[in-house]
This record gives sequence, structure tokens and C-alpha cells, in this order.
Amino acid sequence: MVTQPTQVQGLRTRNRRAILAAIRNLGQTARVDIARDTGISAATVTSITADLVEEGLVEETMDPAAARGGGRGRPRVLLRIRPDAFLIGGAKISTDHITIMLTDYAGAEVLHHVCPLPIGPGLTAEKVAGHLETATASALERLGRKPEELASIGVGLPGFVDASTGIVHWSACFPDRGINFHKLLARGFGCPVYLDNDANVVALAEKWFGFGRGVDDFLVVTIEHGVGLGVVIGGQIFRGARGIGTEFGHTKVEFDGALCRCGQRGCLEAYVADYALAREAAFALDRDLALPVTPQEELDALFAAAKAGDEVADSIFRRAGRIFAMGLANLANIFDPGLIIFSGEQMRFDYLYSPEVLDQMRRLSVASGRTPPKMRVHKWGDRIWARGAAALAMEGLNEQAHDGGPAVAAGAAGPERAAVEDQASL
Repeated sequence: MVTQPTQVQGLRTRNRRAILAAIRNLGQTARVDIARDTGISAATVTSITADLVEEGLVEETMDPAAARGGGRGRPRVLLRIRPDAFLIGGAKISTDHITIMLTDYAGAEVLHHVCPLPIGPGLTAEKVAGHLETATASALERLGRKPEELASIGVGLPGFVDASTGIVHWSACFPDRGINFHKLLARGFGCPVYLDNDANVVALAEKWFGFGRGVDDFLVVTIEHGVGLGVVIGGQIFRGARGIGTEFGHTKVEFDGALCRCGQRGCLEAYVADYALAREAAFALDRDLALPVTPQEELDALFAAAKAGDEVADSIFRRAGRIFAMGLANLANIFDPGLIIFSGEQMRFDYLYSPEVLDQMRRLSVASGRTPPKMRVHKWGDRIWARGAAALAMEGLNEQAHDGGPAVAAGAAGPERAAVEDQASL
């Protein structure tokens, strides 16, 4: 049976979470606005925000509008997230490079850094973890900061990633399967490490900074080297019972169909992802006229040929569009989302979100008089993946802060951080 003190402590923790989230979402805001937004009593808001200010997570500032107005009395005091409370890291591991983003505690980008990732059969998960540590150290050095100044880091990578255990069951980034990648990462960092599927971290980026801000339920479909899906329900990322759900790219669209990177056949991404299109481009392009040297150049050449009227190239994109429309219709029928956000490197190509594809999706969806989901395209490029990973790290750091965990990063001692890492270890 839960004792009364534990119940009170649990309620205060939930209130801390709600208040800190409200300050982050509202930006500069007054205590009375926080109380109205969260439904928490004014007295509780005052008490908890006093703690947050003392801990260095939140700071007070004068209302600039009131100050300019020249009215009588003291200007209204506003609260905001203290940007320099922590330095946060976010990393996106791709098949051929690592993207690092450093942000402040308010989520503003401080540094964006990209390092190539060597490609070859000897690239194990352990070596990828080592390359990530080196890339992060390089980013911090460029900023003139020390590794111990990093409060936490989030890492996103494609594949079947169980965020709750840190196990990567499969990823296109290395041949190891069923590897505890979080444990490998934690060895090289002196701060908490948070790991998740890259589509989930993009959904976090949209929830915190993008089109999903203030929206409780939405889907994010990512198209890059693979096809991913981030699902936000009730403001929370949905990962499935075993942490590896929502694998949209690996839903089956054809029995014994095209070979997918995961080893199975007939997956949606085996027809839609860039590697699938590049595979077909090798046969569709006239090699005497075009000799692309990389898969990306191959895809660019295929897209240019389709735009120029090449029937074979155009048929490849049209088939990809039809299959993608079928997959989107399935998502609409299953989740009934109000908003679907398209994000990723492939957004520079319009064949997957053309009016024709979206019309096909609507025709294949169960209508029942419902308003079709709103579609938004976010061409953030490669930055969004790393920024989402930083949001993952920030969210994990917030959990510690909500529970009265770490204080301002600049004043946190080494043993304090080690204790936090032990709690975060999986």
C-alpha cells in the first residue's frame, strides 16, 4: 500500500513536470499564466517555481511590454527556462556520417557539426560508438567547451531500437544484431546517454520545436535512407509494448517482393526509400550518358531524368508514390490522425507528397464523412534528426530535474553526474 508521504511526493513531482513543461511551451510567462495553463493552484505554482529558480533551471525576467508602457507600479515578473543551465548534445548516426548538435537548455542551437563515418565490413557497433565519442569531442572542442560540461546526450539511429533497454535489434549502421548499444555508448561519455529510433527523435523535435508543438496527437513520417514513423499520442511518444513498434517502413506491401535491408522481402521501404530507388536507377539510367559515383548522385540523376520526361525513370517514381499512398492510407485508417508531418532528406523530392499521391491516399482511406488529416511538409534537412536527439537528452534530463535531480550544470560535481548516469543506465 502506498503511504501518504509517497503520494504527496508523487503529486509534487507531477506538478514539477507540468510546470516546467508549461514554461518551456509558453516561453516567457507569468506564474498566473502557468496556473491557468496547467490547472495547478497559484500557491503550488509559486512554491515549485521558487524551487526551480533556486536550482537554476528557471530564471526571472521583467515583462518588457510592461516596462515600455511606463505604467505605475512594479513591472510584471515573467519566468523562462534558463538557457545556460545545461549544455545538451544530440547525435544522429547515419550509414555514412554522424551529425552532432549542441543546444542550450532552452533548446536553441549552439553548434552543428558533421563527421564522416567510415563505411566497410569492419564497422562494428563498438567502432560506431567510438566514432560518435570522437565526433562529440570534436564538436565540443570547436565550441571551446570541455567534455565534462556536457550535461546529457541523446542518440538516434535507424533500425529496431528498444529505448527502454538500450538494445539495437537491427540497424543499417552496423552488422551487429541484438547489441546493447547504450552500454557501448555509456562507456565513452561522462554524462547520461539516451538512445532511441531516429523517427522517434524527429517526432520529439516536431513536438518541441516544429509543427507538432501544442498538438497532442500526430504522426511524423520520415523518408531518408529508410522510411520511419514517429507516433505521438496524448503528447507522448508511442513505442509499443517492447519498444520497437511503429516500424512503418517494414510493413509488408507485397509477398516475396523486393529485398529490404532488414533481410525480409516486400517491405514498404524496399520500394520507397532512397536505396531502393537508387537500386532501380542502376538499371534505368543510360550508363554511357550518366555515370554517378554515389547512390545519392544516382538518385539525383534518376529524379532529373524523370522530370525530363524519361518514361522508365518516371514509372519508378510513380510506383513508389502509389505504394507510399497505400501505406499512408493504412496509417490514416489505423490512427485517424488529425495531422501527418512529412520530414527527412527525401523531402527535397516531391514525388512522395505530390497532389496525386495525397489524392490516392484519401481515396484509399475510410472516409465516413471525416475530414482528411492535415498534411505538413517540414524540409528541415539533416539538422532535425540531431535536434530531435538533443530533445531526447533534454527530456531525460528533465526527468532528473523533475525529481529534484541535478542542479545547474556548471555547478554539478562529477560524483553527482555519475549517480545520474547510473540511474539512466539500461
